[in-house]
Amino acid sequence: MTEMVYGSMPVRATEPVLPRWWRTIDKWSLTSILVLFGIGLLLGLAASVPLATRNGLDPFYYVQRQAFFGGMAIVAMFAVSMMSPDMVRRLGVLGFAGAFVALVLLPFFGTDFGKGAVRWFSFGFASVQPSEFLKPGFVILGAWLMAASQELNGPPGKSFSFALTTVIVLLLAMQPDFGQAALVLFGWSVMYFVAGAPMTLIAVIMSIVGAGAFFAYNSSEHFARRIDGFLNPDLDPRTQLGYATNAIQEGGFFGVGVGEGQVKWSLPDAHTDFIIAVAAEEYGLILVLIILALYGTVTVRSLFRLMRERDPFIRLAGTGLACIFGVQAMINMGVAVRLLPAKGMTLPFVSYGGSSVIAAGVTVGMLLAMTRSRPQGEIGDILFKRGR
Repeated sequence: MTEMVYGSMPVRATEPVLPRWWRTIDKWSLTSILVLFGIGLLLGLAASVPLATRNGLDPFYYVQRQAFFGGMAIVAMFAVSMMSPDMVRRLGVLGFAGAFVALVLLPFFGTDFGKGAVRWFSFGFASVQPSEFLKPGFVILGAWLMAASQELNGPPGKSFSFALTTVIVLLLAMQPDFGQAALVLFGWSVMYFVAGAPMTLIAVIMSIVGAGAFFAYNSSEHFARRIDGFLNPDLDPRTQLGYATNAIQEGGFFGVGVGEGQVKWSLPDAHTDFIIAVAAEEYGLILVLIILALYGTVTVRSLFRLMRERDPFIRLAGTGLACIFGVQAMINMGVAVRLLPAKGMTLPFVSYGGSSVIAAGVTVGMLLAMTRSRPQGEIGDILFKRGR
């Protein structure tokens, strides 16, 4: 369809895959991701040792697992980033189907690991969180539906995507996992806005979200407890937020020194949800700003590259992937500094995790595939009727 409207562009058909990939990939974003993974291993050396000691394991047990799962994530990222948009779309739809079925089965076969929310399948040697793999697949499927609705005599893709979003949000809220539900809803809203949704409809949707949050507060003890804890001006220093806040204050600009931090011995989730507190205490504000800059580089550069994209599916999918990646990082760090209520969300590529880091690798691989340079000219050629 795109070639029929805008004309096909010459492609170097004989160029090998790897040189073509290297020539078209966003090297700044790729480098930022690799640096984030390196920082995650560095922080894991400090944050995960106390947990391993408490569990009677080898001191670097969790670091080794993080390196293993992170290596799988990096391999997945490189492999997916070499795919064409059509192949990414097929992978995303199939991945969404599998993750959606797993999400439906979660209340019957899942476990909460004592955290009050049934979010994982436990296999003994490892656990899987379906919602992590659901997000990139959902973005791809939602973008495909919205792009199809813009075609002549196309299906009502926007309505279908909204209905699908509603079902997913309800399934996630039942766990309960309001953080992932909010992230899915945010990703859909961004794509819907880019696809040309009227502001009136967006305002109506936001009103519905507000009403849903009010209902959740009054019906879910888990949700209400986290909101009340966030709004309470008196922070209990013995809570995870209390330990994290104190660690950030102790770190100052340059930190207390490598291995000298104390918060990792008090926080049970120092290696996952509150990894940024360990970074702030031991390395100070300097490292935190570097981490912020790396996430900002990936998100902002991806959005700028997508502004030149002609294909509506690529533009919508890439925007959704970039936004959920950046917002997940923002939520994790916002919780640690008490700008947001506790969400139980990892910091992509930095926090320890199995399914979360592999899913992040797939997500960024899809994003890198969507933002690769293509011989299509500038979008201004469309707006100003140049080259027609």
